[in-house]
Amino acid sequence: MPNPYRSKFASIMFSIGFVGAGLLMAAPAQASDWSTTNVQVLHGNNYELGDSSMSILTMEHANGWKYGDNFFFLDVSNPASKGTSYYAEFSPRLSLGKISGKNLSFGIVKDVLLAGTLEMGEGLRAKLIGVGLALDLPKFAFADINLYYRKSERDWLVEQTDAGAQVTVDWLLPFAVGGQKFAFEGFVDYAWGEKGGSAPKANNLIAGPRLLVDVGNWVGAPGTLQLGIEYQIWRNKFGIEGINENVPQVMLKWTM
Repeated sequence: MPNPYRSKFASIMFSIGFVGAGLLMAAPAQASDWSTTNVQVLHGNNYELGDSSMSILTMEHANGWKYGDNFFFLDVSNPASKGTSYYAEFSPRLSLGKISGKNLSFGIVKDVLLAGTLEMGEGLRAKLIGVGLALDLPKFAFADINLYYRKSERDWLVEQTDAGAQVTVDWLLPFAVGGQKFAFEGFVDYAWGEKGGSAPKANNLIAGPRLLVDVGNWVGAPGTLQLGIEYQIWRNKFGIEGINENVPQVMLKWTM
């Protein structure tokens, strides 16, 4: 017979271990090899669920250090109006190649990493752990594929809960046309298998491709201010079967 106390203990120990590992990975940030922070303002209409028209304020930070990299973002929806909500993710990774001192590259893969993500939102906590692949693609500033085992926190205390999984892809491709600087960037998350527990989820996909023009370059400050469109695509939003979303969002991005 499943033991709910053992499940609770496992959840607590997993949380302590994940947070501890994250702190260890984030601690070298002050001595990072590289670091970047930006603030974004997005606005769109025809969202599914909640307000149909919404503004989103986002802060992103990423850094790389001797043995890995870290990524964090915080979304604040409707920051200046009624119905403000919050969502954040923290994603640390450890480079197995750098730690071992071995060349783990093969094909288009230039490194293999231990990857984790902690998702934090109102009514949502999820922990993900798995393997990351850093890709070496021509002309891309970066491209990654992360393969995760994932578990929503509410299901840690439920007996006989199925495991879930997720694949995450992210990229940045800078390019120029007619003397103008552009960036094609974004992410894709596909999560599946969370069928058990108290709130079974449908397999779901969210993608946010962006096309941005470097308007800072027009005033002699390249790379500081970008303007463009993020097209949000969501299938089975929040794991709810049949809730689909296609929303173009005007986006302004300020890189500090």
